[in-house]
Amino acid sequence: MSAKAISEQTGKELLYKFICTTSAIQNRFKYARVTPDTDWARLLQDHPWLLSQSLVVKPDQLIKRRGKLGLVGVNLTLDGVKSWLKPRLGQEATGIVRAIRDYQGPLKEHEVTIFVRRGGPNYQEGLRVMGEVGKTTGIPIHVFGTETHMTAIVGMALGHRPIPNQPPTAAHTANFLLNASGSTSTPAPSRTASFSESRADEVAPAKKAKPAVPQGKSATLFSRHTKAIVWGMQTRAVQGMLDFDYVCSRDEPSVAAMVYPFTGDHKQKFYWGHKEILIPVFKNMADAMRKHPEVDVLINFASLRSAYDSTMETMNYAQVGGIKPGCFKIGNTGGMLDNILASKLYRPGSVAYVSRSGGMSNELNNIISRTTDGVYEGVAIGGDRYPGSTFMDHVLRYQDTPGVKMIVVLGEIGGTEEYKICRGVKEGRITKPVVCWCIGTCATMFSSEVQFGHAGACANQASETAVAKNQALKEAGVFVPRSFDELGEIIQSVYEDLVAKGAIVPAQEVPPPTVPMDYSWARELGLIRKPASFMTSICDERGQELIYAGMPITEVFKEEMGIGGVLGLLWFQKRLPKYSCQFIEMCLMVTADHGPAVSGAHNTIICARAGKDLVSSLTSGLLTIGDRFGGALDAAAKMFSKAFDSGIIPMEFVNKMKKEGKLIMGIGHRVKSINNPDMRVQILKDYVKQHFPATPLLDYALEVEKITTSKKPNLILNVDGFIGVSFVDMLRHCGSFTREEADEYIDIGALNGIFVLGRSMGFIGHYLDQKRLKQGLYRHPWDDISYVLPEHMSM
Repeated sequence: MSAKAISEQTGKELLYKFICTTSAIQNRFKYARVTPDTDWARLLQDHPWLLSQSLVVKPDQLIKRRGKLGLVGVNLTLDGVKSWLKPRLGQEATGIVRAIRDYQGPLKEHEVTIFVRRGGPNYQEGLRVMGEVGKTTGIPIHVFGTETHMTAIVGMALGHRPIPNQPPTAAHTANFLLNASGSTSTPAPSRTASFSESRADEVAPAKKAKPAVPQGKSATLFSRHTKAIVWGMQTRAVQGMLDFDYVCSRDEPSVAAMVYPFTGDHKQKFYWGHKEILIPVFKNMADAMRKHPEVDVLINFASLRSAYDSTMETMNYAQVGGIKPGCFKIGNTGGMLDNILASKLYRPGSVAYVSRSGGMSNELNNIISRTTDGVYEGVAIGGDRYPGSTFMDHVLRYQDTPGVKMIVVLGEIGGTEEYKICRGVKEGRITKPVVCWCIGTCATMFSSEVQFGHAGACANQASETAVAKNQALKEAGVFVPRSFDELGEIIQSVYEDLVAKGAIVPAQEVPPPTVPMDYSWARELGLIRKPASFMTSICDERGQELIYAGMPITEVFKEEMGIGGVLGLLWFQKRLPKYSCQFIEMCLMVTADHGPAVSGAHNTIICARAGKDLVSSLTSGLLTIGDRFGGALDAAAKMFSKAFDSGIIPMEFVNKMKKEGKLIMGIGHRVKSINNPDMRVQILKDYVKQHFPATPLLDYALEVEKITTSKKPNLILNVDGFIGVSFVDMLRHCGSFTREEADEYIDIGALNGIFVLGRSMGFIGHYLDQKRLKQGLYRHPWDDISYVLPEHMSM
């Protein structure tokens, strides 16, 4: 089961509620939550301790996910908190940008210069933001993208390397629209956003130079015909593999099937270029292997609990990532498609590499693509103490593969595998040029043992240090740079020497086919805009907690708003006064049911007894609500409001309606009368008169009632009429609405929603009652039906 991110505040509350059980400990946890709309006077009433204690203020971050970052204010008074919050509350600047803005004074005073190197998805936007904050604050900020070596900025900052004059960072937000030919111009936009201008039918694989040495043994892991089964519902990784296949001009997808025990035995949709394709998903590995015997690779995304069982039968080599340009890639290896195109991984080059780190493989792809004709194959074996395959396993494969002209190895502190490479070079088993660097040379600067991320990245003896291994490799004849910063320069030097000797003949570049950008990713990067199909202003479920009309759900419960308060937020986008919320709840109570004989309850009962489900039975009852049943709330509100607003006195209104032959909506009852009053109306009237600030429309309706009941005792202001006119008074005089807003809610039918919501409770009750009583199919009795035949047949 995957964990769900929660806010830091919620996490602390859970800890104090369920772990810190003593009241002494729980009372130490005091907090007050503020938003841009916080009423500070109300906050102080609820939390008087704010005036007497030192305060800490910070953003409420997400646990497990990236939240909004920001600095923390400590040892503050309440006024200090307000001052701290004023420039920050409601701002969406990222943590580093906010920190630079907040502390630009000290940064300038100490003449601080900031260097930023960034890669990965949407890196241009991050560089643009950092460049802009440098301009607005006047702080020297130098930004560099993937064109600059990963650690080159360290040398620049220390003054050991000149700072190049960088051209202005492009204003676009992503580098997806790449021209693979190497031109710096961006392809013209087309109807579908794509990664390249070339059409698929114009593309032919790049022709490689013939091998300069006789063909020898080749132990290639992948080819253009490699087929894989993916264990796990990793749809993004699979789509990335299919996009890679497509830009490599493979004839068919490399993913034959997926295995997922929970939702298997169906087809999953993916894209092959512009076309949709279906890939089968099986519940177990046996079925997948039986249906696809051509598969020779398993890509396992299983958790540690199931990885062993799902892998043992099919795994020959264990590795965290691997890629053979133009042929095949494992899962998310190589990053997103823009990185794959920038590193020219869609066609093979002459350089093969093996790395401990999967993440650093992307940096090697970038370095090799900029300094040579590109990558032939790359493998990351993982940083475990005992990986499934070793450096030498792959170095020897590369040695025996004619297409590989030089080998790059990226080792690290810990282990002794690099010494096997030394022996292989000395003994003549490895004859191709090898460039190698072991990361972690800085470990010697620490006085205590240091663990560098990977389980195997820890030197247990002097020979396992990065410094010792780099020295041994250099003495064996391996090309070893002085630092990681110079790795690209050494690779380029060795490559150019091979080109000069004729061992490598760089092939002519051929741009890859066009692959459309996924809509969701293009939208996230801000590359497109699309009118939304729906607009909503009452609820937002996208963040860490549900928000009703701007109010987090946790606040709704803390404030004890009740159903009436929630209805106010969702229907009217307002936080209504407490008496209004209570009135709404009373209306729901008195309209909840009126017995089984009314049309809505009758229909619900008939439907339930016919064996229908709850939703169908409820819908049957709700569909009867209209002008003759339940619709009088809106109609009464509109009719009485119109009469009152026009200025005619109650007697004129009654006479006018009689003259026009119209019924006064909300007046009259079959059973109740002036002598047999409706207690629902009496309860509501007592509450409204006691709590509403003004009731002019209700007073007007009661004057009308005096006139109508003098003529006939049952022409009373019924419950629908009373709720209708009282609701108008509430909307107009509670202080939360303008007159125009109040009238608009009456016009759009909000009041009838009260009846629908309230009566739904009763309809559901009748449904459950019939099921509980096990009532059978209802058939109306003949003796309760008048059969009226045509006149010529009744004689």
